[in-house]
Amino acid sequence: MKKTFLITLIMVVFSLPTYNFQANASPDISATNAVVLDMDTNAVLFEKESHVERNIASITKIMTAIVALEHGELEDDVNISRNAATQEGSSIYTKLGDTYSLKDLLYGLMLRSGNDAATAIAEHIGGSEKGFALLMNEKANWIGMNDSSFQNPHGLDEDGHYSTAYDMALLTSYAMNSNDQFEKIFSSEKYLSNNIDYHWYNKNKMLMTNDYCTGGKTGFTKSAGRTLVTTAEKDGKRLVVVTLNASDDWNDHRELYEYGFEEIDNRSDFMNEEDIVDFSSLFESYFDVLNQLHGVKEWST
Repeated sequence: MKKTFLITLIMVVFSLPTYNFQANASPDISATNAVVLDMDTNAVLFEKESHVERNIASITKIMTAIVALEHGELEDDVNISRNAATQEGSSIYTKLGDTYSLKDLLYGLMLRSGNDAATAIAEHIGGSEKGFALLMNEKANWIGMNDSSFQNPHGLDEDGHYSTAYDMALLTSYAMNSNDQFEKIFSSEKYLSNNIDYHWYNKNKMLMTNDYCTGGKTGFTKSAGRTLVTTAEKDGKRLVVVTLNASDDWNDHRELYEYGFEEIDNRSDFMNEEDIVDFSSLFESYFDVLNQLHGVKEWST
């Protein structure tokens, strides 16, 4: 009887479906910290030290943009203060006393990474840079960015101003999924402001050189290194990719796109509905075997 029982058990085990699941080779990237999210589920497809707090430079402006869009109106008139016009770093070359629409400043913020635009937006929406930072942190808490703290709207180095690759991916996923105007700005290759007679071109060259890229924001300071957030889409699959302190960020993102799309396919194949084990049938077979072995007519479960 024992021999019959063992043979039957072996037959049950070998009747289970087999899976041809091949692990996706982990990409070799230059970034110190990185993450790839499925933008439709926020599932982590790849991560490298993604919860480590770091300076993030101008990818800060993703938060600036979504807060401004949720608290202001695109046609608002924004006056340029001395503080905004003289802000150090990257600029759209505003002057004291100029008036821009909030829409123009948002495009200058995201395409040209204007620190003057960021400051003007913050002063208009929050009354001051610090007032606006309160709104930024409020939004971060609401989204679930548990390892982030914002002290300014532009991303210049400041004590207490930091985030993580994961938090910035979570933020970008939220902004892209919740606000059509953000998505439009984030994906724009160029923009012509009413205040000037030449186009602003997006510093995110992935938009012009990669078929999958649907948007992005660049950043750099000496302490943060090169930071980059991009989004991508292929055959209906959507990704958010974040790299921090990446010397070869453009190639990192290209490689992470390929990895992310393949990973979604692998996970989808693995969880294919027709391949899921029918555990009720398995247990029925198991108890049939026990009945044979012990001569018991009924088992309760």
